[in-house]
Amino acid sequence: MASTQNRVSIRRALISVSDKTHLESLANGLKELGVEILSTGGTAEFLRKKGHEVTDVANYTGYPEMMDGRIKTLHPKIHGALLGRTEIDAEVMQANGIEAIDLLVVNLYPFENTINKKDVTLEEAIENIDIGGPAMVRAASKNHDRVTVLVDPEDYKEFIDEMITYSGISHANRHILAAKAFAHTAKYDGIIANYLSSIKDTGDRVEFPRYLTMQYKHRSHLRYGENPHQKGAFYTEKDTQPGTVGFAHLLQGKALSYNNIADADAALECVKEFDDVPACVIVKHANPCGVALESNLELAYLKAFSTDPTSAFGGVIAFNGKVTKKLAETITEKQFVEVIIAPEYDESAIQALKVKKNLRVLNCGQWQTPEKPWQMFKRVNGGILVQDADILRLNDEQLTVVSKKQPTEQQLADMKFVWKVAKRVKSNAIVYGKDLMTIGVGAGQMSRVVSAKIAGIKAQDAGLKVTGSVMASDAFFPFRDGIDAAAASGIVAVIQPGGSIRDEEVIEAANEHNMVMVFTGIRHFNH
Repeated sequence: MASTQNRVSIRRALISVSDKTHLESLANGLKELGVEILSTGGTAEFLRKKGHEVTDVANYTGYPEMMDGRIKTLHPKIHGALLGRTEIDAEVMQANGIEAIDLLVVNLYPFENTINKKDVTLEEAIENIDIGGPAMVRAASKNHDRVTVLVDPEDYKEFIDEMITYSGISHANRHILAAKAFAHTAKYDGIIANYLSSIKDTGDRVEFPRYLTMQYKHRSHLRYGENPHQKGAFYTEKDTQPGTVGFAHLLQGKALSYNNIADADAALECVKEFDDVPACVIVKHANPCGVALESNLELAYLKAFSTDPTSAFGGVIAFNGKVTKKLAETITEKQFVEVIIAPEYDESAIQALKVKKNLRVLNCGQWQTPEKPWQMFKRVNGGILVQDADILRLNDEQLTVVSKKQPTEQQLADMKFVWKVAKRVKSNAIVYGKDLMTIGVGAGQMSRVVSAKIAGIKAQDAGLKVTGSVMASDAFFPFRDGIDAAAASGIVAVIQPGGSIRDEEVIEAANEHNMVMVFTGIRHFNH
């Protein structure tokens, strides 16, 4: 919180919380400050058990809690105490026995937790919609010229520290807390609206709600967006999970740029495709330019780098395991890199990376395999596209060998490897690979044949032999020309979704070239 003058003291507080995290510490601080506490229900009981004097809101208003607790604080003596202005409303407050409340501490019924329960009923969800809480929060926030509002337990300590140090809280901090409180109720109402508009009158859920409300928190201001003439900022979800760019912490280096964050996300999501073997992914301009699996991360890095050393320059590197000192030294001696992102680092590795003071080092934490897809959003002019994230994993049982020639064990392993890489390459995507490393990557072309040619050019430029490699295509081949071109380059096996009206023609081309062809039955467009 900021700290300026124009402070107000706290004489009376109203506390009514579902989440009692840090509540005892807050109450102890208020006791030290001599603050009178009003409270309700379970919060009042909790505070009394901790040895604090509490006045029940029902005794303060003269009206009992009623309608099974639906009405507790909806009373003029509460809202007048929060909305009353020091000079303008003093006379009417005195005439109606309204004593000012200077501090409101409220967090709302756990509606989101309720609807996330398995088999929750609409009736149960409705009963966990808080009415009095948001009304009080909005009243206190509106009147933050006098009233302080706390909705986040993580703010309690800083609030108490300021009160003890300065005997009052500044207007600047009341303003910050009020804005946070309005964001809190906005998110709460958004969750309710999203839920109710995703429920049919039969009680069944629909995939996408009629109204969609989202909230993100400003994490950092960026020097600019994709280009210097564009302004940019980074916003994250409130509860980001380990193994995401939103969760990642910058251990060292310059502030992250817009493109750094986008590329780090692309690299991390690609390396997460590989669970059980050390993997390295190098990304340049949102596309993997080098990917490899090996017995350790250092060897995986060296193989990934060898795929395309030119593109790796100034790229982003992601690992799926702990970065060691030896690996850190290998990278800094081998290339210029913008960002390294990994779930864990040895302390000695962090020290070794400090020789490159501008190198951005991100610790993303260890991830878990998601049970269900999260939603992805893409802004278009005048609207937003929403879809489930593509977390579908390759199912070996769904693989179908459609060629006469059968794959060897190594070819099958290589095909599954390049298929996972192609999933993270911009469409049209073609990936060549051999011995669990990429040989060439062709990305983002209007023609799949051109993508294949680019993959071959990349391999040639890196001094890698395509002969004996396998190829993955993120979508089906509409014509046999892609297979003819691949065979001419030395590709011996192809993995693709299938599903073209010319599949038989494409399969026949593979047979003519004595190639292996495997269908997955799924595609992975990545626009």
